[in-house]
Amino acid sequence: MFYAKYPESRIVKGFWFAGAYNIFGVLVFSKFFTNSLLSSLDPAVFSWFGLIAIMLWGFAYCSVAKSCQSVPYLVLVFFVEKMIYTITWLKWLARNWSTLPSLFPESPLTALFYSVYGAGDFIFGLFFLWVAIKGFQKRKIA
Repeated sequence: MFYAKYPESRIVKGFWFAGAYNIFGVLVFSKFFTNSLLSSLDPAVFSWFGLIAIMLWGFAYCSVAKSCQSVPYLVLVFFVEKMIYTITWLKWLARNWSTLPSLFPESPLTALFYSVYGAGDFIFGLFFLWVAIKGFQKRKIA
């Protein structure tokens, strides 16, 4: 029923896209781990270790892309993880909003990253929540 309305291929693509967002997002915006400004602006989240962890989350999304309906609790964990990053981003913006414009001339790529990364996390978080809910519903029906 769930996949009759939402073909599996779309959901699989959503997981792959979320994985790519994390993996390639880290590689591009960190300039393959050479962008020290990215890390210095929020070292608790975007240290070398933090960037590796973000990529690992991306690989986790990809690893369950074709079986997400059978692991709704894990998909719910993905939702919680994305909301934590969203809240962290909002807190960072609240503290740094006035300095963000001056970051653009210094490093447009880093400024762009800090301007938008949490919005993407929020959207993928909602996607994961939706998939988890549908997975729970499917389990209840089965």
